Amino acid sequence: MFSLKNIQFPHFIKAAATHFKTDYPKFYKMDNLSKLALLSADILLKGNDKNEDTAILLFNRASSLDSDRKHQAAISDPENFYPSPSVFVYTLPNICIGEICIKHHLHSENAFFVFDTFNPKHLFFNADYLLKQNKATQALCGWVDFDDKNYEAFLYLVSENGIIAHQQEEIERIYHSHKSKATND
Repeated sequence: MFSLKNIQFPHFIKAAATHFKTDYPKFYKMDNLSKLALLSADILLKGNDKNEDTAILLFNRASSLDSDRKHQAAISDPENFYPSPSVFVYTLPNICIGEICIKHHLHSENAFFVFDTFNPKHLFFNADYLLKQNKATQALCGWVDFDDKNYEAFLYLVSENGIIAHQQEEIERIYHSHKSKATND
């Protein structure tokens, strides 16, 4: 959907936010994981009638390590001890979900899981449960991972009446298609 080669994340995310016209005053104050998650979600949720009954299920491998490392660096040096509240707040990966909910006025279920690899089985069962139990009318699901110079976002929006069947095999097929396209770009 959007890619730039050989560019550092701060330049990439700024260019992507400009390209997709992401309007959120806190965007440039957020940690990298939240920027990536919010921008990816914003692309899918724009024009979605601000459906407040949208659940969010996100997964990644690195949790909030990027912010954790920055916070640890701020408290490790006794000579320069200065823990920043603006860094500390992002030491939980689910904060990126909160940013999405705030921007899009979502009030439904949400969860953030950490796995070693992309886990379509867990993603399918959680989303399927929320939809079948009428906990949400749709779910924003996917993998959003940021660790140092490596980052990836794969999100999709699912409802009971979608165009593509919401099945574990289909999630896996689309994800691997996304991975191979990203590798070949």
